[in-house]
Order: sequence, then C-alpha cells, then structure tokens
Amino acid sequence: MTKLDVYGIGNALVDKEFEVEDAFFAEAGIQKGFMTLIDQSQQEQLLSLLNRRYPIKKRAGGGSAANSLYALSQFGGKAFYTCKVANDETGDFYVSELGNHNIQTNLSAERESGHTGRCIVMVTPDAERTMLTHLGISQYVSVDDLNLDAAAKAQYVYIEGYLVTSETSRIAGIELKQHAERTNVKTALTFSDPAMVEYFADGINQLIGGGVDLLFCNEKEAKIWSGEEDFDAACKKIGTIAKQFAITRGAQGALLFDGERYINIAPHKVIAVDTNGAGDMFSGAFMFGITKGMSFQDAGDLASLASATVVSEFGPRLTPAQHLEILTRFLATRPL
Repeated sequence: MTKLDVYGIGNALVDKEFEVEDAFFAEAGIQKGFMTLIDQSQQEQLLSLLNRRYPIKKRAGGGSAANSLYALSQFGGKAFYTCKVANDETGDFYVSELGNHNIQTNLSAERESGHTGRCIVMVTPDAERTMLTHLGISQYVSVDDLNLDAAAKAQYVYIEGYLVTSETSRIAGIELKQHAERTNVKTALTFSDPAMVEYFADGINQLIGGGVDLLFCNEKEAKIWSGEEDFDAACKKIGTIAKQFAITRGAQGALLFDGERYINIAPHKVIAVDTNGAGDMFSGAFMFGITKGMSFQDAGDLASLASATVVSEFGPRLTPAQHLEILTRFLATRPL
C-alpha cells in the first residue's frame, strides 16, 4: 500500500437538508445548533413532517471525518476511511458520494444488511445547522473494521468526536489512536459538535487520552470543553491536551497554534447560507496543506478560503471542479 496522508474513522451518514424557520424548532421541541441522536421511527416521523412543509434542499454524503477526507482527497491528498455502511439504497448512494478519487475504504462489495445512517440537517436563515441523526449500522463500526496496516502508513490518523456516541465506535477510535502512537503516526481529533463535549465529555476525554498532536474544534466547543467563557483562557486549556490546534471562529476566521505561537487566520467575507460541513472542510483543507508541506499560516489560509466557499451554498461538500478552482486561486496568491 502506498503512503497515505490521512487515515480517518467516523460515522457514515447520508445528509438530507431542509431550510426551516426558527419557530419550527420550538414547535417540534428541537434544540437548535446541536446534533441530537434519535431512533429510526422518530427520524421517519420528522422526515414526514419536513417533507410536507419544506422542499428538500440537498441530499449528500456526510459524516464529519468523511467530509474532511473527501475535501483532502479532492485537493489531491490520499486517504483511507473506516466506516460501516449497509447494503441498502442509502448505502449505495453514500459509497457513490465518496467519489473515485484518492479515498480507500474498508468497505467490501458485499455489505451487511441493515440501515445506513442518516442525518436530517435543518438550516435556519442565520445559516446555522441543527442535526437529528439516526446512526443506523454506523454505530457498530468497530475495531474489526480497522485496517491497522494502512493506518501505520499514514502521516496522521484522524478521529471524529461523534464516535463517542456508541461503545463499539468509541473503543475503535481509542484503539486507532493507541496504534498510531505505537507506530509513530501523528494523531488528530475533531470535537465534531458542541453536543459531544457537553453531553459525552467522558467519552471525549477517553479519546483524548494522554493528549493529541492536533486538535480541531470551534470556539463554542473549546469553551464548553475547557469550562472557560474567556476565549484566551479556553485556548490555554486546549493547549494542555493538544500539541497543536485549530479553532474556527465563524466570521472571525480561525486561531491556530503551531506548538510555539498563535496564528490568526483571516476570514473571507461571504453570504453564508449553510454552515453544515464548514468545520469539516476547514479540517480537510488544513490537513491537506500540512501533509503537503505547507506552513500553518498557508494551510490555515487555504482552509479559510475553502470553508468560506462551502458555507456559501447548501450541502457539506463541494464539487471536484470547485476544489480545483479554490486551490488554483490560493496558489496564485503565493510566490513561486
């Protein structure tokens, strides 16, 4: 197997996106801005309600780590993705959405019976995404699904925080991280969602273990995990468990720590319509940059441009042509 840039593990989900009003959340008893787990019957009932009231905006392959690895692969990086997908139509769609471009997986032609995970994404006029997820078969991704030989050939392993919502996936994430540490592969973790650090804090801390090489989170997640309302204080606490980190701050850009100094990344002013996938895109573009030898500054600037582009339209991913345009535009600003 050739050298990989990033080996990732995560929940494989197909997103269905709807544009709703804030009043809908109060009516339906939904907590805005968080990812909430629901069972299949609850999800079907909600889909029925949404389909009666709102046209679907987009159906797309999703999942935090998958979105990041897709972005990395479309920019030109090589990735391996461990997940679990059923042999249903939703699973077929999910596999097709990964694209035939630089992503290897553990999936075989004969997948298990069951239901592929789905995520209902509701986007409000302020562009914030709220998600209700039925994990389906993805909750059973386990140590048996890992390809540790492939992981040992990667520059980084990348673990999504959503794994802590199930016992088997959490254990798989921990095993992957420990294997990386044994084989001198760098470890990267994303908190994924404020709900993970608020309601699954013990699991998140188990994934962190003795610390990670690189952590991705947003400002809200950093403050919740650290217990600090002051951003500077939150950053200091994040620095106790991550050698390096990237904290996205929405319209304020991002703050990076390269192990020695803080680096502010400027935002790109755009009209945001959907923040679903913004953090995933930032992580994927940033990991592409650093695995290809870019400085933290340059990787952060690329990630900022890419995430600004993805929030300008519905869906968590961009087309291959859009990735090429972003990279070409970015490289044109750098001296040869």
